[in-house]
Amino acid sequence: MNSKEYEGRGKQYSGYKDLKVYQRSYTLAMDIFYETKTFPVEEKYSLTDQIRRSSRSIPANIAEAWKKRRYSKMFVSKIIDCAGEAGETEVWLDFAKDARYLSLERHAFFMSSYDEINRMLYSMINKPEKFCIQNASSRK
Repeated sequence: MNSKEYEGRGKQYSGYKDLKVYQRSYTLAMDIFYETKTFPVEEKYSLTDQIRRSSRSIPANIAEAWKKRRYSKMFVSKIIDCAGEAGETEVWLDFAKDARYLSLERHAFFMSSYDEINRMLYSMINKPEKFCIQNASSRK
């Protein structure tokens, strides 16, 4: 196996960018970025900045968790941070909907998407051995 590749339970990853949860959370953060461009200017330093920051933090923390996957507890801790940021993003989405900056349809789309993200994150939390390096070497 290439030193930059890792095989986890039948899947081969070259890095965090191969993870579906990373790809999905990154795309959602970009969707939120473009969606928030329509928010009122007076929200720039409050709701807009907060929702962008929390949504971007999810893929960023996934990348950090991947780099720390040699240590299962550190990996899990960073993935738990991701779940926390997903929860925060959901709250900001609720505020955006209730302030009528976000349509009901877009809100439903984002909430459904973050439900999917959360399922993937909790699967990673519950089965870190699929991703952590130390466990990969012990399966040989």
